[in-house]
Amino acid sequence: MTPVTTQTPRPLLGIALKLGTVTGFVIMQALIKSVSDRVPPGEAVFFRSFFGIVPILLWLLWRGELQGGLRVEKPINHVMRGVVGTTAMALSFAALAFLPLPEATALGYAAPLLTVVFAALLLGETVRIFRFSAVGLGMVGVLIVLWPRLGGSGPEGGTEALGAGLALAGATCAALAQIQIRRMVGSERTSAIVFWFSCTASVLSLASLPFGWVVPTAWEATLLILAGLIGGTGQIMLTSAYRFADASLVAPFDYASMLLALVIGYTIFAEVPTHATLAGAALIIAAGIAIILREHWLGLERKRARKAATPQG
Repeated sequence: MTPVTTQTPRPLLGIALKLGTVTGFVIMQALIKSVSDRVPPGEAVFFRSFFGIVPILLWLLWRGELQGGLRVEKPINHVMRGVVGTTAMALSFAALAFLPLPEATALGYAAPLLTVVFAALLLGETVRIFRFSAVGLGMVGVLIVLWPRLGGSGPEGGTEALGAGLALAGATCAALAQIQIRRMVGSERTSAIVFWFSCTASVLSLASLPFGWVVPTAWEATLLILAGLIGGTGQIMLTSAYRFADASLVAPFDYASMLLALVIGYTIFAEVPTHATLAGAALIIAAGIAIILREHWLGLERKRARKAATPQG
C-alpha cells in the first residue's frame, strides 16, 4: 500500500476545516429535509452519493492520487462498509421527514457513543469504566430526547415515534460503519474508503427504485445535487482536517453542529427546540467531549511512557 504523506501540523487550519465540514453536513441535512415531504430517502441517498463523487474525484486529481488513491486491497470490506453506511444514511434521511433538525442532530450524536460499545464487543478493544460511564451518561441524554416522542398519541405522535426510531437506528448503523472503517484503515487508503463508499451507496440506493421514486422538479433537483456536492466536499474537508491536526483537537468541534442545527431549524423550518432536546443534547455532548478528552490524556500518557522507555544515546 502506498504510504500517506505526512503533513506539517497546522492546528488552526485543521480546526477551520473541521468547522467547514460540520457546517457543510448540517446544510446538507437541511437541503435533504427541505425536499423530504416528496422525495423518498432512497432517492435522496442516490443524489447525495452520486454527485458527492464529483468533488472527491476532482480532489484526488488535484493531489495526483487518482490512480493510487482508489486502489483497494480487500473489495469485500468496501462492500460491507457500503451496505451498513448506506443503510445508516437512508435511515437518517428518513428521520428528517419526521423530526425537527436539532432533534435529529442530537440523536445522531448517539453514533460515537455506540461506537465505543461496539469497539469493545466486536473489536475486543479495552474500554475502562470511565468511558463506559461516559457512554451511560450520553445514553441517558438520548433517552431524554427520545422520551417525549415515544409517549405521543394520535397520528402525529406515531410519526414522531417513527422518526425517533429511524434516527436511533441510523445512529446504530453509523456506529457499525465506523467499526468497519476501523477494520479497514490498516490496509486501505482513506481516499479509497471515501470514494468507493460513494460508489457503493449510489448503486445500492437504486434498489429503492420500486418503492416510489419521483421525478424531482427543477428546484428539488437543484437542492439534491447541491446536497451531494456539499456532502462530497465535506468528506474532503474532514479528511484534510485530520491531516493537519490531531483528532483529539478537532473532534470536539463536531458538536458545533447542534448550534448550526438550532439556527437553521429556527430560521428555515420555524422549529423551536424543546427543553428535552436541549437538556438531552447537553448530556450527549458532555459525554462525547469527556470521552475525547480522556482519549487525549491516555494518548499523552502512552507517548510519555514510550519516551521514557527509549534508551538515550
